Amino acid sequence: MTTVRMIDHALLTQVCSEAASSPRGRKNFNFHGDNADPAHRLLNAFEPGSYVVPHRHLDAAKDETILVLRGVLGLVIFDDDGGVVQATALSATGPACGVDIPHGVYHTVFACVPETVMFESKGGPFMPLSSEERAPWAPAEGSDGATAYLRTLMARVDGR
Repeated sequence: MTTVRMIDHALLTQVCSEAASSPRGRKNFNFHGDNADPAHRLLNAFEPGSYVVPHRHLDAAKDETILVLRGVLGLVIFDDDGGVVQATALSATGPACGVDIPHGVYHTVFACVPETVMFESKGGPFMPLSSEERAPWAPAEGSDGATAYLRTLMARVDGR
């Protein structure tokens, strides 16, 4: 029998707790059973300071939909040269609570406040980002410049 899983405050709190104790400051909870599944659905909890390198998905099946369930998520969309096209705060209470990002668009997300959780949906299977998908103008995760770069992105989003 297939298990029905409720997305409730207890689950959001659990994932937030795991994110807070994670060295990367984030944690995902997958609803899909396997990385090879054709549709990926997951919660991703973030703490401020967790850096997701700007990236794009080149596969036409990798359009990405994000909805914020708790907290405030910073979203930055870039042009191909690293110029900021849009910087927006997303939150469950509004005026924008989510985004649909077409494949090929450089983007990043980050927590503006503690215990931020998003629901994400995109096509599978999971494939690590290729070098063509990582933004060549952005510092790598864990590098010396990543924290300072994240701070500059956070300053562009009014959500704290």
